[in-house]
Amino acid sequence: MMSPSRVTAPEPETEGEAKRISRRWPLISGIVAVVLVAALGGIIAFRQANLPLELDTEWMGELVEHRSDFWLAPALVFNNVGGGLFGALILPLLIVAAFCLFRRFQAAIYFAVASIISAGIVQLLKNVFERPRPEDILVTADIGSFPSGHTANAATMAVVFGFIFRRLWVWIVGIGYTVLMLLSRNYLGAHWLSDTVGGLILGAAVAVIVWAPLAHRLYLERRAHPRPVFLRALPTRSR
Repeated sequence: MMSPSRVTAPEPETEGEAKRISRRWPLISGIVAVVLVAALGGIIAFRQANLPLELDTEWMGELVEHRSDFWLAPALVFNNVGGGLFGALILPLLIVAAFCLFRRFQAAIYFAVASIISAGIVQLLKNVFERPRPEDILVTADIGSFPSGHTANAATMAVVFGFIFRRLWVWIVGIGYTVLMLLSRNYLGAHWLSDTVGGLILGAAVAVIVWAPLAHRLYLERRAHPRPVFLRALPTRSR
């Protein structure tokens, strides 16, 4: 007759399977979200003949009507931070270098892979749908309005940092940054509202997809390398 300890103790295979199942649904959800974004782009391109949706035109009209120098300056700052040479190359390299400096190599890999995949899918969809940008654009931009690369990049960074640091304030800052990036792209006339919403969903979904297979490694690395001294005084998330 088996002892109680042998009956109740979980086997290693069972624990591993439980971990895989717990990460399966985020992975599936992320993939579904990416498919839905692509479907939205297809609906706009083929059903709407690449014309803006009614909500797009109404929202853009409101923003154009209320444009001013006061809001233009911060919008241009977000334009430079989220794209161009600085946003696409310099800033990501600085972030990867910072993670490596604090020996968070899995975090560096996670951030780099998620950023590259997010940007790659954005460029793929832009070239597939070739949606025209709004006529009231105030900045120079490449071809393809759907989805917003700036917003996708911001959403990817927000979710990646949220999963890496697991702190409530990190999620709040990340969400705030993403929303402000979304609004700035609309305000500058660089994207329709549906472009930025698509970019937001896409960027967040890619971060979730890449996180799923790396979750356990990130967890072990976080335990092995506690937060830097300058972060220890900040509040932690309640559990």
